[in-house]
Amino acid sequence: MLTRSFAAHRDGHALAREFHLDPEIYAHELTTIWRRSWLLAGLSSEVESAGDFFTFAVGEDSIIVVRDQDGQLHALHNTCRHRGMAVCAEPAGNARRWVCPYHQWSYALDGQLLGSGGMERQIDASAYGLRHAEVFEVGGLVFVWPDGDVEVEPFSEAQAELAHALVSQGLKHAKVAHQIEYRVAANWKLIWENNRECWHCHVGHPQYVKANFDSVPDTQQQRELALARAHDHALLLGDAAGVDEHAEPGLYRFPAAGRWWSANRTPLGPGFVTESLTGEPVAPLMGEHSGYDIGTLRVRTVPNFWSHMSADHAVLTRLLPAGPETTLVRVQWLVDRDAVAGSDYELDALLPFWQLTSEQDWDLCQRNHAGVRNPAYLPGPYSVTREYNVAAFVDWYLERIGAG
Repeated sequence: MLTRSFAAHRDGHALAREFHLDPEIYAHELTTIWRRSWLLAGLSSEVESAGDFFTFAVGEDSIIVVRDQDGQLHALHNTCRHRGMAVCAEPAGNARRWVCPYHQWSYALDGQLLGSGGMERQIDASAYGLRHAEVFEVGGLVFVWPDGDVEVEPFSEAQAELAHALVSQGLKHAKVAHQIEYRVAANWKLIWENNRECWHCHVGHPQYVKANFDSVPDTQQQRELALARAHDHALLLGDAAGVDEHAEPGLYRFPAAGRWWSANRTPLGPGFVTESLTGEPVAPLMGEHSGYDIGTLRVRTVPNFWSHMSADHAVLTRLLPAGPETTLVRVQWLVDRDAVAGSDYELDALLPFWQLTSEQDWDLCQRNHAGVRNPAYLPGPYSVTREYNVAAFVDWYLERIGAG
């Protein structure tokens, strides 16, 4: 199925129906993309102290992310080296060690085997520790590469750029003010395609377009307004921002050849200093920001993360596949850790902008997936001026699954 579908794909056109429905193709994606990519797992603030941990799952992989007594971060495959029982059943918490609930093999926080009582022969502890996955922290974000049996793509270039972009946001000193988890009845690629174009925004996101210039302007007046705002914004920030300033109307170009990450700062529309329904601040300043009118910092990493970060709050979106036709989405709203709910910020003001935008997108994606399921569906051509990022995403995807 995969070889036939790959060969039949027409350049510049949407993916064929089977790419979003076929279990064989989905299984191939898990191996070539999801197990062999740097995935956003969570936040450094979730594993701040010794013993703090959280788990996340992608496909059949269950992984524990934990901070040990020396402050080192580890990503451990959640499967006992005896007979495979998951050693951790909780989604998050604090632990002193890992004990398999089946036969009580025990492991240190870093995965080293501590005990295998009841065995009739001596066990080489160094050979039976929990298996590790590669893990990196950058700017308050935690990334994991699940597959330990292949060469890991270097993280250094992405780490340098993302660290530079994120330093002023202060995510390490932020807290999760609210979190919503969604089970979206759509293939994960349709959700990414939706994210990578804003042709649908004027009709699909009436709140969002008031604050952003992501849609390709339909008139010269709109283009001139966007460029003027970008010019004023660049003058306001000067060289202090230190992040790629996206001045053109329309979406920043991503993904690009050989790059699974990007970061840029985009000005907001006139009257907006943050992504709220009114454009007015909804929380105290975060990190090193000294003023509100800094636009939004946008960080993206394929295949599972994007974010919009204003001066006063950050909104992070993480995708995890749960089958060919289901995607688990987590949206988190972060504020400064010292901000007090009810006095420094109100959820009724903090949430609506991105909750509305997100849920509008999930509805569109589910309806898109339902249409793709129709046996009569045939892929159509992409718009060169409005869907360039969708075409780039499909090229990235086809290269990844073809390389596997």
